[in-house]
Amino acid sequence: MNAPAATAHSTDRPRAGAGRVGRARVGALSLVVAAAVGLPWVADAYTVALASTAVVFAVLALSTQLLVGVAGLPAFGQAAYLGIGAYTAALLARAGVGDALVQLAAATAAGAVAAAVTAPLVLRTRATALLMTTFAVQSLTATGAAQWRSLTGGDDGLHTPPVKLPGVGAVTGAAGVYWYVLAVLLLAGAAVAVLLRSRLGLVLRGCAGHEPRMAALGHPVTAELATGYTSAGALAGGAGALLVAVNRYVSPADMGFDVAALSLLAAAIGAGTMTGAVAGAAVIVATRDLLGGMTSGHGVALLGVLFLAVAYTRPLLRTAGTAATHRPGVLRRWWP
Repeated sequence: MNAPAATAHSTDRPRAGAGRVGRARVGALSLVVAAAVGLPWVADAYTVALASTAVVFAVLALSTQLLVGVAGLPAFGQAAYLGIGAYTAALLARAGVGDALVQLAAATAAGAVAAAVTAPLVLRTRATALLMTTFAVQSLTATGAAQWRSLTGGDDGLHTPPVKLPGVGAVTGAAGVYWYVLAVLLLAGAAVAVLLRSRLGLVLRGCAGHEPRMAALGHPVTAELATGYTSAGALAGGAGALLVAVNRYVSPADMGFDVAALSLLAAAIGAGTMTGAVAGAAVIVATRDLLGGMTSGHGVALLGVLFLAVAYTRPLLRTAGTAATHRPGVLRRWWP
């Protein structure tokens, strides 16, 4: 008669442990957000400016992670949609439309439209071929921006006035710009969290796991992946608007090979999770700009070391995660 009670007790323990881990994760995330909001009160203007750059890059990393870590599409071209969004915001600013929210909405829409237009071409391929196709999209977009001097300013780029917020006016201080881009990052993170819990998010994960099986079950796989690709393009376009708000400048270099490669590296550091991608973006900017300045400009070399570290440690982490899933307990519920 004691056996059922013992079984129930042993079943309840993992659930209780999972609840504690979940509360701990929420608490840790709340502390990180609170620390991020309070950064301008404890850091100098240069550090706050670097943090703004990291926030912009984090939104781009969310876009890349949505494709790479969720849908299983090794996309290299999200920098193209970032550039399209950035130029959209910059052209609006130079035309006298200084409202930051209008620029953000227009850049997000431009990124989504560009992704929707290129999705049929990109999604005809998979694996390495898809990586190369998205690389071609990124390269052609950057080249087009460099050649279309009458619109984009060519390699000289476009300078823009500071953005304006309703009820605030022009945002010129480093702290004000930082709080604006941080608020957009939090909203983007919330939107991505909703998407991942939606039917589309489940289908994207299913396609990453076994696309032929999803098609056999009757899912319109190509259409679903195109919707996910468009959503990722919208995120990247919004990141472009934030880039203009932070730098007040955009050039073809902002959608170059290095930006695309670093966004893919941030996704790799994130190990398939959105919070990990945001953390990866922060690590990359800190390594390149903060540690690079402390080591007499060796930021690129440090990024190379970081890339090698990620490339060689990910297989070990994956092996450890696989082993953890075969052991009872809470870890397997939370391993990314």
